[in-house]
Amino acid sequence: MKTINKLGIAFAFSTALFLSACDGSYYVTSQPTETYYERPVSPYAGAIWVDGDWVWRGGRYIHRQGHWVRPRNNRVWVSGSWQSTPRGYRWRKGHWR
Repeated sequence: MKTINKLGIAFAFSTALFLSACDGSYYVTSQPTETYYERPVSPYAGAIWVDGDWVWRGGRYIHRQGHWVRPRNNRVWVSGSWQSTPRGYRWRKGHWR
């Protein structure tokens, strides 16, 4: 009985450790260089520019260009940014606040 409990505890601990490492973030040793492109003219009055974003594909970050969106009531767009962590750099996606 004690062996089963020890195995159960060890399994639960290893599962929790594995899941805590799977936070959906991808880390790189150095952040990619900024991509420059000209912002197109606003398609209509009041449009909000959403800066380009970095997405993880094929084992690396790929830049996706920005675009215009309609404003959201009582909300502000917060641009994404690179965060330096002990594990390396990771991209924090932009969001509405």
